[in-house]
Amino acid sequence: MRAALSIAIGLTGGTLGGLVGLGGGFVMVPLLVYLLGMSQHAAQGTSLAILLPPAGLLAVLQYYRAGHVDLQVALFAALGFLVGGYFGGSIAQYIGGRTLRRLFAALLVLVAIDLFRQ
Repeated sequence: MRAALSIAIGLTGGTLGGLVGLGGGFVMVPLLVYLLGMSQHAAQGTSLAILLPPAGLLAVLQYYRAGHVDLQVALFAALGFLVGGYFGGSIAQYIGGRTLRRLFAALLVLVAIDLFRQ
């Protein structure tokens, strides 16, 4: 059952990631917490591990083939993401699970408000 739920979570995150450019944090973290009962820390770490191999492969390939990938921006941003991910992951280990979940929820709300405003 856990394997089937994991596949469903990955399918949902991957589909939304390919469709609208999000999926990892915004979709898979809450699903990992609610469907698999993971802590916020475990869900965030697992989401990053899920995204590591496939994010650079099939979904990006479709956008690249259509001419919708700026490789220079992607490479420089990936460098920033590498460094930022290290520091963000390090800082997250010092924040309590409840506080981390609230920060995550606040980010979701702010993004949703901004999307509705535009």
